[in-house]
Order: sequence, then C-alpha cells, then structure tokens
Amino acid sequence: MVTQDEVLNALRQVQEPELHKDLVTLNMVRDLAVEGGNVRFTLMLTTPACPLKDRMRQEAEEAVRKVSGVQSVQIQFSADVKKTSRLGDNAQLPVGLKNIIAVASGKGGVGKSTTSVNLAVCLQKSGAKVGLLDADVYGPNIPMMMGIPEERPSVNDKEQLIPFENHGVKVISLGFLVEPGKAVIWRGPMLHGVIRQFLTSVEWGELDYLVVDLPPGTGDAPLSLVQTVPLSGSVIVTTPQAVALSDVRRSIAMFNEVRVPILGIIENMAGLDCPHCHKRIDLFGGQGGKVLSEEYGVPLLGQVPFDPSVGQSGDRGIPISIAQPDSPQAKAFKSAAEWVAARVSVINAGEEAQLPKIQVG
Repeated sequence: MVTQDEVLNALRQVQEPELHKDLVTLNMVRDLAVEGGNVRFTLMLTTPACPLKDRMRQEAEEAVRKVSGVQSVQIQFSADVKKTSRLGDNAQLPVGLKNIIAVASGKGGVGKSTTSVNLAVCLQKSGAKVGLLDADVYGPNIPMMMGIPEERPSVNDKEQLIPFENHGVKVISLGFLVEPGKAVIWRGPMLHGVIRQFLTSVEWGELDYLVVDLPPGTGDAPLSLVQTVPLSGSVIVTTPQAVALSDVRRSIAMFNEVRVPILGIIENMAGLDCPHCHKRIDLFGGQGGKVLSEEYGVPLLGQVPFDPSVGQSGDRGIPISIAQPDSPQAKAFKSAAEWVAARVSVINAGEEAQLPKIQVG
C-alpha cells in the first residue's frame, strides 16, 4: 500500500524552479489523496501564469511514479497570488490590490500601450484577476484598444468610480472623463491628483495584478505613481533601433533611482516575418532589447515581431492576444506575461537574485 508519507517524501525531491525550494517545504502540495496505487494532489502555484508549471508537473509526476506501488498520478493546479512585499510607510497599497506593475518606455511610439493591453489580457487568460489603469493622460488610447466606448463611468454609493470591463479586464482611463479629441493640458499637481484618484477612488475589487500604462518620459506621471503606491516592478518597452535606447535608458535610470525593480525588457517590432520568403526582415536595425538586457543585467522578457495585424487588432478593440492567439506576436506577449508574473512572485518571496534564466524565442 502506498502511503501519503511516501508520496510527500518523493515530492521533497522536486524543487520549485523559481524559488529553489522543494514543493513540500513551500506548502505547494495540497489535497493529497492516495487510494490504493492511485495518487492525486493539487500544486498551489504563486501565480496562475507560471511559465514553468508544465516542467513542475512532469518532475512531480516522475518523482511520485518512482514510489513502489504507484499506478497513476493525477495533478491539478491552483494558484494563490501573494501581495507585494514592497510595502512602505509613505506608499500604501489600495485595498484589494495585490500587485501593481508599471509599463514604461521613456520613448513614445514604441508600442507601450499595445504591450500594456496584451500583458493584461494574457494575465487574465491565465486565470488571474486583472485591472488596467491608463495613466497616459496625454494620449489615453486604452479605451479604444480594449474595445470600450469613451463614456463616463458610473459612481457607487461610496463615490468611487466603477471601472469598465472588457475581455475580462477592468479598465479605467482619463479617456472616459474628457471629451473626445480634447487636449489635456495639465501641470504636475493635477496629474498627480488624477493618478491618485484612479488608484484609490476606483472600485477595483480584488485584483492579483493592476497593469499601469504610463506616458512616455520620466516626468510627473511615473513619479506620482511611485509616491502613491508601492510598485511590484516595472516593465520597460523598447524597439530595436539605437535611437530608441537613449530615452529608454533614462526610464530605466529613473526606476533604479526610486528603487523600483525592473522586471524586464520587451522589444517590440523586433523584425518582420516575411509572408513570402518566410525569413525575418530586420526593419529597423539594431538589437535594442538585447543591448539593454546585457547593459543593465535585466532579462529580455520577449521580442514581439512586427505585423500590421497587431495595430489593426488594437484599432478594433480586440487585442492580438485574443484576436489571433496562435500568432507569433500573441505567443510572445503570452510568454512575456508569464515571466512578468514569475518575477513578481519571486521578488515577493525575497528571492530576486535567484531568478531562472529566461529563454526568448
């Protein structure tokens, strides 16, 4: 007869590849049941978007099958996303929010909003509860890209804005509060006020991740965000060419100066896969993502190939990760979102220096 102790001893030989401790020590093995030679249990992940769960399933199953008498192994997954460990006295996390992830570039036109939208959608598709805050107050494009009409949101009995929701993601944007086409000419205090309101006076509910789309540059918006809430980390978006790198470097330097972890770099428009010769065409020259990754010692989370369908999907309000989930672009965003979630989990566990190497492509 197989015993639970035998199964647990076998699972003590399997390490969680991000936290570098065994599954039993991390209390990841739940609902263990042994009936004759049949074993079933649940692995409790730190994020439903875990990029290494298939590896963990394989290693756990192989370890249990080595136990004498085991005939079958059934493994299910669940997830318990932890709240950020980066809490301070000055910046408090709004009620219900667990992790806030900033998406920044320093450079306009690199596809930062497209990246924000697709990261949010991919995290939601993995099973996480996700919100998307459009903090790009000078160019609030998120409503269009998420397929939400630019109309004023409702207010609850606590005088909180009720975010719109589409594709399973809760969304708030200045685009819902100003007339279409009207210029937003605001100085720092007003900008700080609206970002604070979007964080603390919106009925977000329970969210595992709030993705914040920042405007280009290193000015008032990112500083207001850092001063208002503790960020789990930031994702930096660039394009391949060298001209994009100088501004992106300033964005990285800003986050380093305010001690916000850089979760990684996403290189957008990383070449065109020719539909005729099926070879990748280097449209812009340079290898911006790789250069920045090596220069600052942060991972390259993904390289998203250029394709007109990405922009067209955004114009229709259906992100490419939903419209064409099997496309190279959607797969790149999905992989990047998984690694973002993994890095947040590891940083929350205090193991930032032991992150696994990310393989791109």
